[in-house]
Amino acid sequence: MSADRVIAPQSLADWLAYLERIHPSAIDLGLGRVSAVRDRLDLAPAFPIITIGGTNGKGSVCAMIEAVLSSAGYHVGLYTSPHLLRYNERIRVARREVDDGALALSFGRVESARAPDSLTYFEFGTLAAMDIFMRSNVDVAVLEVGLGGRLDAVNVFDADCTVVNTVDFDHMEYLGPDRESIGREKAGIFRAHVPAVCGDEDPPASLTAHAADIGAPLFLRGRDYGFNAGHGQWQYWSLQGKRSALPYPALRGAYQLANAATALAALDQIKDRLPVDMGAIRRGLVEVDLPGRFQVMPGRPLVILDVGHNPHAARGLAESLRALPTGGRVIAVFAMLKDKDIAGVAQPLQNQVDEWLVAGLPGPRGADARRMEQALTSIGVTTPITCFASPADAYHQAVRSAGQNDKILVFGSFYTVGAVVQCRS
Repeated sequence: MSADRVIAPQSLADWLAYLERIHPSAIDLGLGRVSAVRDRLDLAPAFPIITIGGTNGKGSVCAMIEAVLSSAGYHVGLYTSPHLLRYNERIRVARREVDDGALALSFGRVESARAPDSLTYFEFGTLAAMDIFMRSNVDVAVLEVGLGGRLDAVNVFDADCTVVNTVDFDHMEYLGPDRESIGREKAGIFRAHVPAVCGDEDPPASLTAHAADIGAPLFLRGRDYGFNAGHGQWQYWSLQGKRSALPYPALRGAYQLANAATALAALDQIKDRLPVDMGAIRRGLVEVDLPGRFQVMPGRPLVILDVGHNPHAARGLAESLRALPTGGRVIAVFAMLKDKDIAGVAQPLQNQVDEWLVAGLPGPRGADARRMEQALTSIGVTTPITCFASPADAYHQAVRSAGQNDKILVFGSFYTVGAVVQCRS
């Protein structure tokens, strides 16, 4: 027995510190270890599971499904990642974050069952989430895939409906160099004879082929379901009919109607087990909440928070930014991880940003401010660039220099948005 396991951590903070050091690498894709611990814990849920993967928008789809099912009266468990401020954000039961005590209890149960296997931080948390859901007697669990799909820890639990929202370039060192490779990995959450929904209107051939090979009924946006935008309301359509006069989702951003349609398509596939009426759909869309997704904060100057960290997300952010009222400057507070495509994320916003305040992020994966600056100059940015030690420092400078009609755009990473949220509170 290792020294780390002689005395079990007590507080949640101690547990999280422990989880960060018990496995030799932060990412170690594979299902063998986590499957073995799952079986020793007897985590075999009887309630339906909806698993959501994809490059972008999966958190929004999860939040909308949770909101609609909760509005319909179901006791919903939601597991997402990463978090902005507190680990507790990752695991919700009945739309409330689980408390420290519940997390520590489930971490302890996983720890007692894991020997002789080692688990990553994410694997440990995934098993703890399912343990909490089973002990809480949820009616349904909504699980967000962490990375990829086929070898992600979430995939050890068989779903009753699976979703791949979008397929684009991210985590290429793990998922492959092109969309076909990435699509194949993400399609790994599909199950034989279990409905699968894809929110990408141009899915890779590898994804559709895998669904056909295993006999998973595949529902594609643009072919089998979709949406029509209207003034102040929208319409969802599918092969099963139409739902009209729907309110726009509370989550802002031009791309959120597509996410909402995909959420409704998933709910359509499990309506025999989890029926929802139009009232629940309307309430869920209006009440859904997910910080950091084109989140426009109240007050002046306008502050926009967005966790987007790949080129596909940045293109959506640029489109949403263009839809806001014009006038004033756009001041960007921009920080990213160094293993991300920094230049590719900045490029879609290059012509919309008037001043760049770039910052370093802590830890071995964080890019420093000079690297951020170099990425901007490499794509020909000619507007002012200023370097700061931290996103909080950059944000404070943005507030000092912004006029009432300006916009402060905070983006590039969960860490960037989380740091600014923390310094605003």
